[in-house]
Amino acid sequence: MKKVFESADAAVADIRDGASIMFGGFGLCGIPENLIRALLRKGVKGLRTIGNDMGIPGAGLSLLLEAGAIVEHTASYVGGNPLLAELMFAGRLKVNLIPQGTFSESIRAAGAGIPAYYTPVGVGTIVAEGKEVREFSGRKYLMEKALHADFALVKAWRGDTRGNLVYRKTARNFNPMMATAGAVTIAEVETIVAPGELDGDQIVTPGIYVKRIFQGELYERRFDRLRHRSL
Repeated sequence: MKKVFESADAAVADIRDGASIMFGGFGLCGIPENLIRALLRKGVKGLRTIGNDMGIPGAGLSLLLEAGAIVEHTASYVGGNPLLAELMFAGRLKVNLIPQGTFSESIRAAGAGIPAYYTPVGVGTIVAEGKEVREFSGRKYLMEKALHADFALVKAWRGDTRGNLVYRKTARNFNPMMATAGAVTIAEVETIVAPGELDGDQIVTPGIYVKRIFQGELYERRFDRLRHRSL
């Protein structure tokens, strides 16, 4: 099975309007920049996106939001993008806000083949509305469902032609778990090497999860917020 694609555009060629897509990253750290730009060029609409946040104006997932490509977003943080708040309060964008630990575990559960699980997070709050509540050992828990997607777009530091992935420091964030939870996982990496060139102890995502891989052309590596202090 051929996994290596020549470009981001080729890798997303079959993503259609209305697809559900997971995007790795935390803020602008570890986001699949090239894949986001490829979707923007492709002009897909009606996307149901899943990502920790919506980036910042002019960068990250915000590019797709600004283009009107997203109709629903599932996230654990929405405070960094004014447009998202504007569209949400105007009723033009459906937003599913999930506590970050629950968000993470729901994705991990999907990758592990677990359809649902119980967590104490959110019991007695608005988070619990419409959800099953059960008691275990005298404590109440909510049932949360696994979070799947048609596609998972992830960013890794290095990868080989079999799809094995190595991440770099905090850019790892949500990428490994999302790589297991998409029906089709597409990985962009900074460097592609031959099988056997990666240190096996450093591989986080086994290639069995990755359907497509390519070497990204441009990484802006922008900051969410830049702060200075006197030394």
